Amino acid sequence: MIRSRAFTSALFTAAALLGVGVAPASAQPAATATSCYGGAKTLTYHYSSAAVPYGTYTTSSRCDDINLRLITDEPGVYLDACVVFVDHTSKCNNGDAYTTHGSEWATVATDVKDGTHFVLRVHAYDTDAQNVTFQIAY
Repeated sequence: MIRSRAFTSALFTAAALLGVGVAPASAQPAATATSCYGGAKTLTYHYSSAAVPYGTYTTSSRCDDINLRLITDEPGVYLDACVVFVDHTSKCNNGDAYTTHGSEWATVATDVKDGTHFVLRVHAYDTDAQNVTFQIAY
């Protein structure tokens, strides 16, 4: 009986040292981790005849892309956006082109490395975009 208790105790000790069946104290459930969109920043665009810059922001490991969506109840309202990687250029990505964005999440720049500094440039798709709340996730 004593020999089997000692053997059982040795097995539990070995398992603990190898990490078998033991969760680290700092482990968090996956549900509590911040998702790409869960870390989104909310901003407001006010109509201007010129592009409006937002930032400088720094990309994180939360997202592989820089994403944008509008938060509006007005149908037919869109914003055009582009990203300027400020450590490398003063022009927009994608050949200095803007992309049009609505209420669904869409990418403004893809496959962006963590720690990249950028400015988001936004302008109105048309005059319907007067005061538009939008979000970016990066």
